[in-house]
Amino acid sequence: MACALQLAQVATAQYSWDNLPKVKTTSFKADTINILRHGARADGVFLNTQAINKAIAACSSNGGGVVLVPAGLWLTGPVELKSNVNLHLAKSAMLVFTTDKSQYPIVEGFYEGRAAARNQSPIWATNQENIAITGAGIIDGNGDAWRAVAKWQMTPAQWKEKLEGPGVYNKDTTEWYPSEQFRRAKEQNASMLLTPGKSLEAFKEMKDFLRPNLVVLNNCKRVLLEGVVFQNSPAWCLHLLLSEDVILRGVKTKNPEYAQNGDGMDIESCRNFIVEDCTLDVGDDAICIKSGKDEEGRRRGKPTENGIIRNNIIYKGHGGFVIGSEMSGGARNIFVENCIFNGTDKGLRFKSTRGRGGVVENIFVRNVSMKDIRQEAVFFDMYYFVKFATDGKREVAPGFNEGTPVFKNMHFSNLTCEGANIAIFVRGLPEMAVTNIAVENSTFTAKKGVVLKDAAAIQLKGLQFNLANEPAVITAEDVKGLTASKIKFSAAKLLEAKSSTGIVTD
Repeated sequence: MACALQLAQVATAQYSWDNLPKVKTTSFKADTINILRHGARADGVFLNTQAINKAIAACSSNGGGVVLVPAGLWLTGPVELKSNVNLHLAKSAMLVFTTDKSQYPIVEGFYEGRAAARNQSPIWATNQENIAITGAGIIDGNGDAWRAVAKWQMTPAQWKEKLEGPGVYNKDTTEWYPSEQFRRAKEQNASMLLTPGKSLEAFKEMKDFLRPNLVVLNNCKRVLLEGVVFQNSPAWCLHLLLSEDVILRGVKTKNPEYAQNGDGMDIESCRNFIVEDCTLDVGDDAICIKSGKDEEGRRRGKPTENGIIRNNIIYKGHGGFVIGSEMSGGARNIFVENCIFNGTDKGLRFKSTRGRGGVVENIFVRNVSMKDIRQEAVFFDMYYFVKFATDGKREVAPGFNEGTPVFKNMHFSNLTCEGANIAIFVRGLPEMAVTNIAVENSTFTAKKGVVLKDAAAIQLKGLQFNLANEPAVITAEDVKGLTASKIKFSAAKLLEAKSSTGIVTD
């Protein structure tokens, strides 16, 4: 199996652990412009939007360089990055985005892979090249002013504080909304989607509902985010979209556990990227690979490809490393190594559903340590479906078509998990099995071992399972091709199989 994966890898991408993707780097002039030169004031009250954007524009028009945000608390509205500018936050600098929503115009953006109306992101750039945010400061999106939250997501003390503050509630006081406008849009299941003939002006009555992502860099080349803390985002924290040669290094993303859509890093339809030495503690998926949603994503046809993810630490999050569910443009040639997942809901998470389409292939993972995983350590599910107002019609009937998701050719080795509900869960579709997945030289301490349904060409080799009184390590249903060799286990038996063929054990 490992040999077959290596051959497929060479034939399709020419990448391997010995020949990783290459990423172009940024370079900036030494010239520095301090935002104080343009009238900025660090009193936490003065709105510095104009001063910061003037400094960035002047720097870019003069050939680029560094725009310095010195120590202090700087209140601002949306900031636009421009080519050849490094926005540098000094140590003890804190850039805080205003809760005055009138400062954020409604713009054309994207929501979970589809064109949608959004409030302007606090930090944004479109069609720019050689841009960076660096330093040792904090960027805070004031996300609590934007997000709804349910009572069950909070501690009693947190919920009491919500009840005593501003905002509105649903009928039974189990969900809090930042405004009446938000509540109305939520209860009406209002859609943010941009449709022919509908202007941005038509969305003004639901403006509060159009939560922005904290940072959106769209169609940019040579991007560096390094050293800075990005926290308290209204929706996703970092959204890299249709961009090329992206490096995220030493970044911290931090959101409350109750933050709805509080993803850490969403890398969508990008090519050539590195995520390294980062720390994430968020309210949704941590490092997430996406490439558009359903027919719109397939029409875009831009996979996320040629990536390196290494030396990262992830605390809370719905998944540590995630692909999907919006992966209709595909994902390929991604290498993950030397990461720690400590307390995430799932570890390695792959999710899709009928109607998505897209091909996810050539994913390689090694040397990942997991502790206190709430659900599955390794998870594939082709039945992931959450209904949003932004969902269009999709073909969900069984049968292979352009909307059938394909997940294949992946190799995982040297995984260690201490504490999970299920070690490995793979559920494909009857019309398209999850295919050619190898897990080798790994140890799992979990309640259950391996659950396989509609899978093919699965290899488990050199694994140790410490389970909680399970009758069998592996349960397989509708599996075509399973090799389980050199398995050490504490269960009564190795395998229970139903409607499966091509099973080899030793």
